[in-house]
Amino acid sequence: MSLKEYRKKRRFDTTPEPSGYEEAPAPSGKAFAYVIQKHQASHLHYDFRLEWNGVLLSWAVPKGPSLDPSVKRLAMQVEDHPVEYGDFEGVIPEGEYGGGTVMVWDRGSWTPEVRDVDAAMAKGDLKFTLYGAKLKGSWVLVRTRGFGGKRSSWLLIKHRDRFAGTKEITLEEPGSALTGRLLAEIAQAAGGNVEKAGAGDPPTASPKAKTGGRASRVARASPRKRIRAK
Repeated sequence: MSLKEYRKKRRFDTTPEPSGYEEAPAPSGKAFAYVIQKHQASHLHYDFRLEWNGVLLSWAVPKGPSLDPSVKRLAMQVEDHPVEYGDFEGVIPEGEYGGGTVMVWDRGSWTPEVRDVDAAMAKGDLKFTLYGAKLKGSWVLVRTRGFGGKRSSWLLIKHRDRFAGTKEITLEEPGSALTGRLLAEIAQAAGGNVEKAGAGDPPTASPKAKTGGRASRVARASPRKRIRAK
C-alpha cells in the first residue's frame, strides 16, 4: 500500500488535507477504522474508506450507500488515503484536486468476514461487517466489468440482516456524524462556497441535520482511539 498517488495529486501548502505519516502506526486489536466522507466537489459523491495495511482503501460512491440489499451501488476505487484523513472535515480550496466541501458522514470500525483481505481484494469480492454510527451489519464490495472492464469498478451491496431495509439513509440522515452539520454549514464555517456546498444537502434538510440529534459517542470518538480502547 502506498500514498504516492495521493500525495502526487495534492499541494499540501494549499490544501488542509493531511499528507499522511511517512510510516503509518500499526493498528492494535482486530477492528479497523471505517469512514464515509460526503464530498461536494464537481459533483456530490460519497467516499467509502476502510483501513487496511496502514492506509484507507478508498472508493467513490456516486449515489451513496443503500440499506436495500436489492440495490447495487457503483463504487469506483480511487487512490489509497492516509489513515488520518478519516478525521478530515472541511473545505478543499477551489482549483485544488477535489476542490469543495467534505463532511464526515459516517464513521466507526469494520471487521473482515474473510480470512485473507488481500486475497479477497485481488479476487474482487470483499465481505465485511460495519460498526458505524449510521451503517451497520454485513456488506460486500464486488468488482465488476463495467465501464470498459476497468478493474477500478466495484459494487457496494448490503447483505440481508437486521440492519437492512428500505430507509433512504443518505436523505434521512444527511448531517455530519461528527458535528451534525450540513455541507453548507461546514462550508460557511471554513470560508468555502456555501451555495455550491448546499447543493449537496437535501432540499428539506434543516441545520439540525437528521443525525439523531447530537452526534453519537461512536461518531464523536476517533475510530483509531476507539479501536485501541478495546
